[in-house]
Amino acid sequence: MSFSKLAMLTIAALLSLALSVSAQSGKPIKTEIVEQEGGYTLLRDGKPYFIKGAGGTSYLDRLKAYGGNSIRTWSTSDGQQVLDEAQRLGLTVTMGLSMGNERHGFDYDDAKAVAEQLQRIRAEVLKYKDHPALLAWGIGNELNLHYTNPKVWDAVNAVAELIHEIDPNHLVTTMLAGINQKEIDYIKTKCPALDLIAVQVYGGLASVPEQIRATGWDKAYIVTEWGPTGHWEGPQTPWGASVEETSSQKAAVYKSRYEASIAKDTHCLGSYVFLWGQKQERTPTWYGLFTEAGEESEVVDVMQYLWTGQWPKNRAPHLDSVVLDGKQTLDFIYLKPGQSYTAVVYASDPDNDKLTTRWELLPESTDLKEGGDRERRPEAIPGLVSSMAVDQATLTAPSKAGAYRLFLYVSDGNNNVATANIPFFVRR
Repeated sequence: MSFSKLAMLTIAALLSLALSVSAQSGKPIKTEIVEQEGGYTLLRDGKPYFIKGAGGTSYLDRLKAYGGNSIRTWSTSDGQQVLDEAQRLGLTVTMGLSMGNERHGFDYDDAKAVAEQLQRIRAEVLKYKDHPALLAWGIGNELNLHYTNPKVWDAVNAVAELIHEIDPNHLVTTMLAGINQKEIDYIKTKCPALDLIAVQVYGGLASVPEQIRATGWDKAYIVTEWGPTGHWEGPQTPWGASVEETSSQKAAVYKSRYEASIAKDTHCLGSYVFLWGQKQERTPTWYGLFTEAGEESEVVDVMQYLWTGQWPKNRAPHLDSVVLDGKQTLDFIYLKPGQSYTAVVYASDPDNDKLTTRWELLPESTDLKEGGDRERRPEAIPGLVSSMAVDQATLTAPSKAGAYRLFLYVSDGNNNVATANIPFFVRR
């Protein structure tokens, strides 16, 4: 880790210690929404609070050091630990309350199951409602994804009413997949107890303010997931593999889409970028701002700039492109089994740090889920990639026909990384 980042982390730790000492330990801090000058403002303890947040519970010290102020969760799992750590760092938490999803088999016509769910949530709210790090409650996650029963919204409103009854200090929302007229209409009629809506949008983030207004929603909202172009939104290869942006392409769209929407819409109270950590979803690099080893991509640099107006002193490598057999990803690359091919990297470093590269070959993932459900990472195929130079490697195509991806990681020696992958298909 570079000296400048270490210094930032040290300063953040000292500030967090001061905050934790002065915090209202064990007392809830009230949040509310007020209408001001044609827009809305979130007040926390009577002071304006714009959410500069991230989804996830990893690397929270870095989140604080780089200008973030809040995290969101998807459930109350490890809730006490999460809230205590957030409090220690001077962060807040939008705490998720897990709700049954119809696509997972939950039946909102089952009155007994719905009542049991409500009682479970009641216990969770009672347990954490007075924690000073708590900012808001999030009821369920993408309950509108692949559903048919509108009774889910009756259940959401019942939870919201319950929360307001036992916790008058915190806001209540529900997280929606995308922005759809049908769901907004349901929420307006069936969920009057919600204080605001939360939307989760990827490629279409820049048009969120316009889309929300077009539905007739004129109240406040937050964006609880946003990030790169989603795997369902971008190009696909002829064999059905989603094409992933490089980390540098992601950095550009994170910045432009945020500035076009979240940063300027007076109805938006802030957001939670996805994902402050790493996960396998289509690939090991698609949604995480970090690698499995905790290295930071160019997107982390962008988030520090968006949150603070300042770029980090040492920045991540920039990846212009990577080609395999003289072809780029959208050339839809077919290789012959057992033959050797050259991969070439075009990368640079803003700080002129010495770059190193590493390669990994994976079969195309077949454990494909929806809505962020857990996926298994494919097992790497060893021995078929040899690095000839920092900007070049040789790939021997697997002998078995099928779909694969060649992954590239370009590191600067300061815990920063650029990532890319090229899907290809082996056929005779």
